[in-house]
Amino acid sequence: MERIQNFLCWERRPLLPEVLSEAVKTFGKVDILVNCAGIVALEKAELISESDWDRTMNINLKATFMMAQMLGKYFIENKIPGCIVNMASQAGVIALDKHVAYCASKGAIISMTKVMAYEWGKYGIRVNAVSPTVVLTELGHKAWDGPVGDAFKQEMPSGRFAEPDEIAGTIAFLCSGAAGMITGHNLLVDGGYTIK
Repeated sequence: MERIQNFLCWERRPLLPEVLSEAVKTFGKVDILVNCAGIVALEKAELISESDWDRTMNINLKATFMMAQMLGKYFIENKIPGCIVNMASQAGVIALDKHVAYCASKGAIISMTKVMAYEWGKYGIRVNAVSPTVVLTELGHKAWDGPVGDAFKQEMPSGRFAEPDEIAGTIAFLCSGAAGMITGHNLLVDGGYTIK
């Protein structure tokens, strides 16, 4: 994960075209992008360091934008009706304790997704966001294992966190023809947490 995070940071931007070039070389063309790299820096708003703020924004937001921008240009130039899914979070629409940078980055992804969908729709490009609750990945375990996570689950109608396959299935749907009229949408997959 550290290798991916370092690769996607703003300072490594010149390498981004190599990612697209390698993908086209391997698959012939690219018509789907799923932006899912992310980190969390757990700290109170008054205590978070500038370096943790910047690193969160670089990986969660800036890398997502740069990849989407690059693929958007590629889709437009090659007349490909592509699909982009940006991984946001329920933290982009609600407040979570000690998640100030994370919430800010994910809220920005949701807004960015809407703008891209609006601007690129005329090219047949669809752009959506998926906003899960806690997913039982390495990142999810880091932030939510233990008593804090147990208490959080008690506030969720589902009473549990999401499995990675549930989020993958949601993304697969948004990239499929069945979702051909869905664009600019932020799909919450949160076990009902945000319906309160």
